[in-house]
Amino acid sequence: MTDARLRVRSLVTALILLLIASLNVRAQEGGDDFLSDLHSFRISNYMALDAYYRFSATGDTETLNEIVAAINEANGAMNSVADSTAGVLSAEQVDSLNREFDRFKDLMRSNINDVRNTGYPDLRLVSDMANQALLMNQVATEMYILAQESTETEIGSRVEAARSAAVTIAQMMAKYSARTNSSVAQTFQGSSDDVALDEQARLFDDLLSQVTEGNAQGQLEKTLNDLTSKWEFIRASYINYNDNNVAFVIDRYSKGILASLATTIDLLQQNNTNT
Repeated sequence: MTDARLRVRSLVTALILLLIASLNVRAQEGGDDFLSDLHSFRISNYMALDAYYRFSATGDTETLNEIVAAINEANGAMNSVADSTAGVLSAEQVDSLNREFDRFKDLMRSNINDVRNTGYPDLRLVSDMANQALLMNQVATEMYILAQESTETEIGSRVEAARSAAVTIAQMMAKYSARTNSSVAQTFQGSSDDVALDEQARLFDDLLSQVTEGNAQGQLEKTLNDLTSKWEFIRASYINYNDNNVAFVIDRYSKGILASLATTIDLLQQNNTNT
């Protein structure tokens, strides 16, 4: 009889431990999904800003479609954050980010309409939008840090470095695009919180070193080599900006770097090689 009770207790204890472990895994996965959505949100908004600067100089439909696609992606990420059942952030915190995003979208809409209706941008509104993008990114970054701390989600250092590198190159793309299009060249540089292009390029150097350190084989090694090669090709253009640089090449390679970083993050997480 005593042995039977002991067996039952052992079984119950094992089931409880298994349930706790399962809940912890789900919380970890939910927290990581939430962080991934916040990361995508930051990237998509800078992609929209990059496309807008090019649109302001050309007014072409293809570039306008890029803006719409990037805003739609940001909308999707924001909706996922708002609808998350992970309980990572309070409703008030999520609402505050959503309000900043709504203001950014309103400014984007107004700036697009200016270009379509008059053929040129309103520099004051463009500057407001650029500063709003910086503010929105700061709020999203703060929330990312809070979410990571509140869920105690363990994200490998190489994944974190890759995400930071992606945000950095997205910001650099937008800033480079602003400088390339003369009509908006003075925007995106009025904020005291802004960082110069050459400083961001050197920050990207450091982040890339963190991403590529350690062992890499197979597809991960191939992706990292491709990422490094693309960066080496355009690095000097970011460090020493001049009007002779071919802007569309910088833009294309920067987007290629973003794609490679996204693949790198997926592979690091799938292979559990991040440390």
